[in-house]
Amino acid sequence: MEAKKRVALMGTVIELQVAHPKADSLLQETVRRLEDYEHRFSANKKDSMLGQVNQAAGKHPVQVDEDLFDLIALAKEVSLSTHLAFNLAIGPLVQLWRIGFEDAHVPDPKDIQCQIQKVDPKAVLLREEEHQVYLKKEGMAIDLGAIAKGYFADQIIAFWKGQGAMYGLINLGGNVRVMGDSPKSEDGSWQIGIQKPGQRRGELIGKVRVKDKSVVTSGIYERKLCVQGRTYHHIFDSKTGYPLTSDMTSLTVISGRSVNGENWTTALFHYSAKEAIFRLDKQEGLEGLAINQTGEIFFSKGLRGNE
Repeated sequence: MEAKKRVALMGTVIELQVAHPKADSLLQETVRRLEDYEHRFSANKKDSMLGQVNQAAGKHPVQVDEDLFDLIALAKEVSLSTHLAFNLAIGPLVQLWRIGFEDAHVPDPKDIQCQIQKVDPKAVLLREEEHQVYLKKEGMAIDLGAIAKGYFADQIIAFWKGQGAMYGLINLGGNVRVMGDSPKSEDGSWQIGIQKPGQRRGELIGKVRVKDKSVVTSGIYERKLCVQGRTYHHIFDSKTGYPLTSDMTSLTVISGRSVNGENWTTALFHYSAKEAIFRLDKQEGLEGLAINQTGEIFFSKGLRGNE
């Protein structure tokens, strides 16, 4: 039995599709889990588990659930190994600019410089045995927005597999993860659409065919702020405090784990579209495509020939 469901969560519309003998009840439990993730992992709610960690910055460590601790540990590892774009401690800049919220604005340069001092992944201290997280500097804040949806998608797929689902798809708005054979194709592959930057949702530049993969797309065309003829997007350079400068408008990464796709779409965004694909080609098990501001599309080796 196949069941589908759409639910508004995490600032987007999540689409779920699964085949299972008790598909409806499986989707009900899936939504419950997603609601739980949103509540515990949100950086925008002071009463969330992550919010409590941020509120205690510079004061004391906070014990968190194992799954949140594991994601914070992974995010710290990625932050220390990538250049500029991915930083789990980016919270102070996110909250200062507020891009994507109604009160978004261009901050005073002095305020930006002040907040930059708090964006330090090395100051996120982890105690694995106790699952405790401590932010050394007052005013620090962890923001997992660049990685959380990928983690959620992977966890949901693992849950479905454990329950004996035959196939499934979860779309968390720009993050798609599939399992099993698609019922709509002879070879079992899923066709995942790639959004055309700057156009209404659903207008595509094309589709990619995948099996048991994740397709993550990150772009600067939806969450943005326009002030006095200038456009500011939501992906920040943690050294300057301003949005990253790049010719790229959209980057899609295809990977086995969705959390890896999230990592790479953010970590590569400060490069040009051409350079991002060059670097992606050096990574085993990853494919992707990048679109620059003139609309030129660059494909990784495994996708070339599909233009």
